[in-house]
Order: sequence, then C-alpha cells, then structure tokens
Amino acid sequence: MNSVAEDSPRVEAVGVLSAFRHEFYACLTTRADALFQAVDALLCVAEPIRSLAELSLAPVSTRGHGALYDALAAGSVEVERLRRSMCGLALPRGSNGQIRLAVDVSPWPRPDAETSAERCHCHRECRCDGVRKTIPGWPYSLVVALESGRSSWTAVLDAVRLRPDDDATAVTASQIRAIIDQLRALGQWHAGDPPILVVADAGYDVIRLTFLLADLPVQLLARIRSDRVFAGPAAAGRADGKPGRPPRHGAAMKLNNPATHATAAGHGTDTHPRFGAVAVYGWVRMHQVINRRGGWVDHDGELPIIEGTLLHVTVQHLPGDRAPKPMWLWTSAPEVTDSTQLIRLLRIFLRRFDIEHTFRLFKQILGWTRPRIRTGTQADLWTWLIIAGHTQLRLARHLTDDLRRPWEKPSGQQMSPTRVRRGFRLLHPKLSHPATQPTRTRPTQRPHIHPSTPPPSRQETAHNRHPTSQQRQLTRLKLKLRETGNRSCMGWAGGRR
Repeated sequence: MNSVAEDSPRVEAVGVLSAFRHEFYACLTTRADALFQAVDALLCVAEPIRSLAELSLAPVSTRGHGALYDALAAGSVEVERLRRSMCGLALPRGSNGQIRLAVDVSPWPRPDAETSAERCHCHRECRCDGVRKTIPGWPYSLVVALESGRSSWTAVLDAVRLRPDDDATAVTASQIRAIIDQLRALGQWHAGDPPILVVADAGYDVIRLTFLLADLPVQLLARIRSDRVFAGPAAAGRADGKPGRPPRHGAAMKLNNPATHATAAGHGTDTHPRFGAVAVYGWVRMHQVINRRGGWVDHDGELPIIEGTLLHVTVQHLPGDRAPKPMWLWTSAPEVTDSTQLIRLLRIFLRRFDIEHTFRLFKQILGWTRPRIRTGTQADLWTWLIIAGHTQLRLARHLTDDLRRPWEKPSGQQMSPTRVRRGFRLLHPKLSHPATQPTRTRPTQRPHIHPSTPPPSRQETAHNRHPTSQQRQLTRLKLKLRETGNRSCMGWAGGRR
C-alpha cells in the first residue's frame, strides 16, 4: 500500500476512520477490549467467517476463544451513542443533496433453538421442503442510507430486533423518527433542504407509515401490491344532486383491472441497461381506500384520507428473459407529473435493492447469522458489532489496495466491500488501537506434597477421605483375607462375584 503520509486526503480519511474507532471503543461499556478485538479480527481475516472460535486465530487477536464467548455473553454496547456516531459521519446523498433511506427486514434463522425466547416466524422464500415460506428466527429491521448510481455500498444507521408482539410498521416509524431527530441535531439536515426520501418494499403498509410520519420532513416511496384499490379526489357534492353527506372517495381504480384506470396525469420514458425500454405513468392525488382492520383497528375517529401519486411501471424485459410483471409504486408526494421526476423516482426505487447486497455481505462474508447464540440480547450485541465493522469498511474503501485474485476483473474506481475487507489487514497497522492487551496472569500454585508421603491409592481416592461404616468393614475384611491368602474370598469381597 502507498504511504499515507504524503497524501493529505488519505491522511484525513485515516483520521476519520481512527476517530470512529475510538468512538466505537467508547461505546463498548463491558468487555470492551475483547469485543473491539473481535471486530478487528472480523475485518482482517481474508476468508468468510464460519465460526466465532476461528476469530481467535487471527493475527490481530491476542485473546482466546473463551474470552470471545465470554464477551458476547457478558458484554454490552451503548446503542444510542453508537447510532449517533454513525449518523454524524458523511452520508451519501443524491445529486440535489437529498438523503435517501431504505428500510427492510432480514431474518436471523433459528429453527432449532427451541429454548431461545422471542422467536418469530420470519419470511424466507427458500426452505428445504419447498412448501413453507417462514422459518423461526429473529427478524431485524434495518435502516440504511443509499448511494447514488449502481453500488453495493450502503450506510447502515440502525437495526432493531422485532419481538413477537411488535407492529412492524410502528417499529419502523419509530426508527425513522429517531434517525431524523439525530440528523437534525447533528446538522445533517436543515430547514429548506429537500425532504428525506424513505424507500420501502411491498411488505410495508406505506399508507399507515405516511400517516405516522406526517409531522416529519419525509417523502415515502414504496411498492404496493397489484390487488389494491385506490380512489381519486371526491366531488364537492353528491352526483345525484340530492342533499346528504358528500362522498369521501372518487371513482375507484382497481390496479389489477385496466378497465377502471383513468387517464394518467404524467408520463415518462427511459432506457435502462437491464430492462430495456421503461415507461412510467403517474396518477396524482390518489388515496387508498382503507378499512378498519390491521393497523387501523384501534384508530380513533374517522379513517384518514392520505393522498399521493400512484405510479405504474412497465419494462421491455427482465434479466434472464423472464416475462415482465406490472409494478405499482406509490409516493406520498401528492402531485408528481414531470417526466423527469417520474423516472427519477423509479431509479431511486431500484437503488433500494442495494440493501440486499448488504444483507448478503453480513451473512455470507461477515458471519452475521453464524453464531449459535441463545438469547436475543446477545444477538443484538453481535449485530451492532457487525454494523460497526461494516462502517469501518465503508470509511476505508478509498484507503485499501485492490488485492484481486488472478481470475477477477479490476474493480475500477470503486471496490466492493469484500475487496476492501481483503486489503483491510494492510491498513490495520496504520490505524489507532484503543484496546488494551490482555494481562497475563501467574499460573496457580499447586499444593505442596511432601516427598515421603505416598500417593493415594485408587480405592482411597474413590472413597474420598470420609469412608462409610460399610466401606470400613469391607476394608477390614480385605486385609484379613489378604493375610490368610484366600484369593477366592478376596474376589468375592471385591465385588467380582
């Protein structure tokens, strides 16, 4: 690796990374040294992580596997402080300075941990029998900041484990609210900046999420199922002219019935390298017809009407020559008719899939779900250690060399997280190391045994130092038979007959 002493941007980047390492070490309140070295070993090992014990074999680790297991069992981290430190780092933004966040849930499968508490049925597409779509485990809700353009990098900002009684939409809303409060307090977002865009997939109730975050400067964009029913603005009065309550909903628009579709208010076209010709149609001021069920069961008063822009996306083809299916998106911005904005929203939604690269890195390379941890508290600790390690890789992606294999292609200007991790061990000596080395304890002194004292016999060791009356009688009988030489009686007295 080139020297960082002659390049001021690299020196500044090393300083930022070292400062984060110090802050991360300060967030570890218990077993800090062992946990910090575990993260260093996680980053400096070239191979994917298969077990926790193998981390103790890394050259940067000075503790054994017992100390690592003890640190995960008894260690702790100050989550609020660590989240604040990650929100204070430089975040990826769009061309207009907008912060784009993505939310998604990834499971930690624990099907065989029957004694582990707070397991849920997590969605998982592939099972061994090919029938079931869920698996017992711990689902984690993650919030990340998205990069611009095609990239496998994301900035992980928060992770929360969902309990069996939790409402996923309410938990996600509290996560986004906490992150936005941190961004405001740290100066990452000011009044007058573009609203923070939150992108989600079809598994979220985006209408209710918009209602819960109505007081925040956010704009939501999510995919919706094609069996939903939307409606336009209602007319000022009844259509028949009779007195009475005016209607709350306009003409119904069933997404899976093209006959009910009205004329789109906006239209945009583009050419995508993977999907070919792309067309986006937009209907403004559309709201979903919601019922008092699900998350709206306990809603007080009349159900709200939340308007937004409905987007219909059509593509020419899918990768692998698959037949394209219609895709519907909904954004909380009530009126988006410009063709450029419609295409921009589609491209931002496609960037949401970058979080899948982060999940694959966590599980396949960093060994997020490898440890067979019993409690959810230990799983939370290990999850935040993985996030802290991934943040260090993100800060070091312009500081490491591309140590590619002979059969791999050059990465170009931007390396993947796996290649950055491969060269992190060469950068590690140049960084700060706040963790202290383990203290070598003196070996325990064994009790002194006088050389004239014969070692205890096997029978005396088995009987310990307090034989029972029956054992004393059996011992006297053996001594008497030994004096007489009656071996047959000795065999009977010894219990062999």
